[in-house]
Amino acid sequence: MHRLLVFALLSVAVAAQDPGPWHLPPLDRHLPPRAEAIYGAMATRVDASVAMAAVQFMAPLWRLAGNPDYNASLDFIAARLATGGVTHRVASYDNRGYGWAHRRGTLSIEGDAAGPVLSREQDRVALCINSFSTPPGGVTLPLIDVGAGAASDFTGKSVIGAVVIGQAPVGALWTRAVRDGGAAGVISTDLASYTRPADTPDVLQWGSIPYDEARRSFAFKASPRAARRLREAAIRTARVHVDIESVFHRGANRTVIAEIPGRGTSPERVVLVAHVQEPGANDNASGAGTLLAAALAMQAAIAQGALPPPQRTITMLWLDEMAGSRQWLSEDKARAAGVVAMMSLDMTGQDTRQTGGTFLIEKMPDPSALWERPSDPHSEWGAGKVDPAIVKGHLLNDLHLAIALRRARDTGWVVRTNPYEGGSDHTIFTEAGVPALLNWHFTDRYYHTNLDTRDKTSAATMQHVGITVATTAMFVAAAEAADAAPLRQLIDQAERARAATEARNHASAEIVEAWRKWYAEARQSISLIAR
Repeated sequence: MHRLLVFALLSVAVAAQDPGPWHLPPLDRHLPPRAEAIYGAMATRVDASVAMAAVQFMAPLWRLAGNPDYNASLDFIAARLATGGVTHRVASYDNRGYGWAHRRGTLSIEGDAAGPVLSREQDRVALCINSFSTPPGGVTLPLIDVGAGAASDFTGKSVIGAVVIGQAPVGALWTRAVRDGGAAGVISTDLASYTRPADTPDVLQWGSIPYDEARRSFAFKASPRAARRLREAAIRTARVHVDIESVFHRGANRTVIAEIPGRGTSPERVVLVAHVQEPGANDNASGAGTLLAAALAMQAAIAQGALPPPQRTITMLWLDEMAGSRQWLSEDKARAAGVVAMMSLDMTGQDTRQTGGTFLIEKMPDPSALWERPSDPHSEWGAGKVDPAIVKGHLLNDLHLAIALRRARDTGWVVRTNPYEGGSDHTIFTEAGVPALLNWHFTDRYYHTNLDTRDKTSAATMQHVGITVATTAMFVAAAEAADAAPLRQLIDQAERARAATEARNHASAEIVEAWRKWYAEARQSISLIAR
């Protein structure tokens, strides 16, 4: 057994009195001096108003790769980078999607003077992605309620040419009603429980249906309030009027690529990613704005002489989630091979008093991703099956946590972690063998809903995340041989704390050994960066 693990296991009685969550030791007290200096430079330069301005511009826009709102958002980011003197370019590549957008998407009950049940103006994202236009002036169609929307609920009901309302997820409902039953369109009332629909009757979650040029169908998502009106109308055998004007833009998919150039000839780089598509303020205008503020702060610190240019290049990408990361990694294998660390910024701006979404660092895969640990709870996103082969020790997890906790010490910001779960751009880099983690908030009760709007964001939160990400990126990019000993001290302290935690967890010998191996590899990773 490793000597640090032996020390911690023997000291469990003392460790049991430590304050705070088991998996959040006070690593901020062990920051390398260079990281502390970078933190000071970033803390005074990451401008919360920059992040919020990006959110204010992007949040009202329904951003899908290739559509005008997505391109306008990228153009906004590029213009602000230019103003701040950050080297950047805009790359284009083939768009596998259809750049869907809509100008109008209204559903009304025939003869109902109360006005539209669903509309773009009222509900913003009620019309589902890939819905086709109706004929000019719209169409009036029968409305049929299929209850839960299961296959058995269609028995004995002809839905040909009708609009079908059901509780099933919109994709499944579309398949049963439109593809198999000949319906004209569907209305799904499906809602995740964390949106608290009983308390928020006007909430709905946006969705999509398959692109189907032959059927040219449509779909809506309905809030609880809208669903009640529609089901009451179905009982009366009322009909609904649907008026849609949508467009499929066939333009290229685009990525903004910005860089803080390294001062040496090394091909190594640190990569930061924020995705632009999706219609939310927190998801992910906040991530895009946070990364923008961090980029300008890093550039300003160098330009003003507060920090020297780093050894390694820092590359920042604003892109189409997952697809853009795959494209960037695949277009230049040599460049991608030089990535020493990656961080994703996704949903980084929550006003947690409203959303309930705690800030989380989703760690790169470590043993907590393989074994359920009471000290390392998963988010409501949930654990997935993780291949043990991708669980390789690295300094990134504990370094980034230490820097986040350093910010928390100054401000009272609440920081938590969760085991690797995947689902954003860090997944793509992890699959490519790159040490990668995610900065995010969850569970957010407004996630993927029409109510993910600017008033749910926090400039202060984006500043906290921006400072943390910029500090970690600059440190990893700048690390030299002199940083090796302080990094070892940080990793040693993290291992002691982890061993004490696993003792409290009554960990098996297998788990203890997995963590010993993890931290041995984390110490080895120091030599790859601090040299």
